[in-house]
Amino acid sequence: MGKVWRRASEKRQHNESMSIQKPSIPKGTRDFSPAEMNRRNYIFSTIRSVFEQYGYQPIETPAMENLTTLLGKYGEEGDKLLFRILNSGDFLAGIGSEELNPGNAAKLAGKISEKGLRYDLTVPFARYVVQHRNDITFPFKRYQLQPVWRADRPQKGRYREFYQCDADVVGSDSLLNEAELLCMADQIFEKLGIRIVIKLNNRKILSGIAEVIGHPDKITDITVAIDKLDKIGPDKVNEELAERGLDAAAIARLQPIINLSGSNESKLEQISGVLADSPTGMTGIRETKEILNIAAKLQIGSTLELDLTLARGLNYYTGAIIEIKAAEVSMGSISGGGRYDNLTGIFGLPGISGVGISFGADRIYDVMDELQLFPEQTAVSTRVLLVNFGGEEESLSLALAARLRKNGVNTEMYPENGKLKKQFAYADSRQIPYVVIIGESERINGNCILKNMRTGEQLTSTCDDLIHLIGSR
Repeated sequence: MGKVWRRASEKRQHNESMSIQKPSIPKGTRDFSPAEMNRRNYIFSTIRSVFEQYGYQPIETPAMENLTTLLGKYGEEGDKLLFRILNSGDFLAGIGSEELNPGNAAKLAGKISEKGLRYDLTVPFARYVVQHRNDITFPFKRYQLQPVWRADRPQKGRYREFYQCDADVVGSDSLLNEAELLCMADQIFEKLGIRIVIKLNNRKILSGIAEVIGHPDKITDITVAIDKLDKIGPDKVNEELAERGLDAAAIARLQPIINLSGSNESKLEQISGVLADSPTGMTGIRETKEILNIAAKLQIGSTLELDLTLARGLNYYTGAIIEIKAAEVSMGSISGGGRYDNLTGIFGLPGISGVGISFGADRIYDVMDELQLFPEQTAVSTRVLLVNFGGEEESLSLALAARLRKNGVNTEMYPENGKLKKQFAYADSRQIPYVVIIGESERINGNCILKNMRTGEQLTSTCDDLIHLIGSR
């Protein structure tokens, strides 16, 4: 009897503890309400429509990739931000006790984890191109709208799970591709109502700068440091350059270069004089001039600024570098990209040039939310609610709901014959713009009432007229 009572008591305590514990989600991730999802889908559909206007085709890749695909592609810092997936089953099988010591963490990780969540969409795309090389036609233009994961420290505008919207073209060296990416960005943000600044640079120019100041071997150190100019200021950048091994004379020669001002044409003229003896640097200047010339012909309306400090953190850029920021919100980049001539080479397919751009949907959402740029209709997907009075009135309302849906109008029928006040409260809480009423008098007279929930205006019409009326609004 005592054992039975104890087991019952333990079960009751377990159930109580389970009922008290509040569920949660991992830091850096978010739930999205229906209203938020409607707005996110507005962003996705806007981006997708522009991608397709320029001939980009959709693909998808798995959420997880083999770590051999991911490691070494994002630099040492990027590798640290990869989410690793434990091998299934007994992942410690075959692991000796000495290998479990803290000092062996890196070696152990390689044995118990063979897969990871994708860090971005570009490296999986490169893997896709190599794996399906016999099934695609070059130049190959693809887009992807999928989530990625980074084990970063969560903060405003930075999440551990977030969506990227990428467009890339591989198998073409033409700089028309870069200019069209700039034009696509200009068009997307114009449609979304976000005023932007597009920053442009070229990795070859940065390599030329490293050459002329006497440190071609430190191109990565230089670019990592000067890329932080906007965040930490020139003094801190100079301190970091010194810490990375640049001598005082080299740092002094770098100052007028990174502080160039004036128009894009003026900056290019000034840097041409500095890089005259660097063939690599002059190639970068020629490429940048051509991109700017094509962009002018495409009539880009956004501010397009040559920024010689722009480097971005990813190591695979080899030519143009693109970064886009919102002009009216203090936040990091909301889009960025560039050319990566050698990325597919690491997967066994050398000589395939690529260039792409990525749009951060989550940051774009935050910008639009802060600036209140979402159109009112994006808050809700249902346009019409039909009131339910039961009986013959319900039958007529169901028939009308079917006709509205066939005419492309998102329509709900209230499921129960409830109080009218309750049904109106439901429509109000859901921000449904229109309510249609078919009561007894409407049934007898062969018409219905349409109420505008925003203005309170009501009008009576036939069902045929109502379908055309709602469709035109």
